[in-house]
Amino acid sequence: MNSVVVSSNYVLDALVGLCVGDALGVPVEFLTRSYLRDHTVTDMMGYGTHNQPPGTWSDDSSLAFCLAESLCGGYSLNDIAVKSVQWYEGTLWTPHGSVFDIGIATSRALHRVASGVDRLVSGGAGEEDNGNGSLMRILPIVFYLKDKAIHERFRIIAQVSGMTHAHIRSVFACFIYCEYALLLIKGFEKRQAFKAMQAEVNDFVKKHAALAEKELNHFHRLLENPIGDYEIRPIDQYTEAEIASSGYVIHTLEASMWSFLTTNSYVDAVLKAVNLGNDTDTTGCVTGGLAGLYYGLEAIPESWVDAIARKQDIFDLATRLFTSLH
Repeated sequence: MNSVVVSSNYVLDALVGLCVGDALGVPVEFLTRSYLRDHTVTDMMGYGTHNQPPGTWSDDSSLAFCLAESLCGGYSLNDIAVKSVQWYEGTLWTPHGSVFDIGIATSRALHRVASGVDRLVSGGAGEEDNGNGSLMRILPIVFYLKDKAIHERFRIIAQVSGMTHAHIRSVFACFIYCEYALLLIKGFEKRQAFKAMQAEVNDFVKKHAALAEKELNHFHRLLENPIGDYEIRPIDQYTEAEIASSGYVIHTLEASMWSFLTTNSYVDAVLKAVNLGNDTDTTGCVTGGLAGLYYGLEAIPESWVDAIARKQDIFDLATRLFTSLH
């Protein structure tokens, strides 16, 4: 193993990493890739799409922070749901006191939770319910799961994702992302970690029949195990034109892994992700979480960190979560 950085607080690295990536993408959300080729994001900006000041993070970071806040007291799906609803109602982990962005599936699910629907069945489970709304917030769960067996990791990830996104495709996207993040925490070089993730996940699928062949093929670019006539090629060998950046969970996962694996710094990774266009805040957030874990807080420009809303609250949250788990 070749570790790039061993941080004293990898929770802080991840939370700031995802938040900064999110904030970089907020002003240009929904703008096209072709537009951003001519108006490239190179620094923290404000206003734009959502008319928010520089450093404003979206629902992606808000719900990740709600999860992290809940985990400070241990794992409770009910408490995660309660805190997520508190954000939905504008009283917890908003950047400036109000909610300005929320996905349709997440909104529907949290409305169900607030209405008393069981958290285990509140998320949409249809094929059309595979937006990236659980992937964007899932990263903090890895800190709780890092010493648990893989089948237990999968079970808990399925619960946390399923609160808003219960289809197996969304669950499995979160599982792949978390398994990769766990290997980065353990100090693997990022490409070694990616190969190790593929081996672990493919073995899990084989042993536990965790995914039907039809569903498994949706992940062929990431797991390199296609059934049928698919080309086997590492994700970092795809061209930008072959990488989509919509709000579909597979697109977000592929774009984030691609952005991370085809660059060599935090800055380059998140800017590459955001400049793909469309769902810029979420691609930036998901990429930024990995890049923050891998390169560490010191690799994130100080001016970007200083710009993020509620910086000290985020630092305090990371310290509380890290301390509670050690």
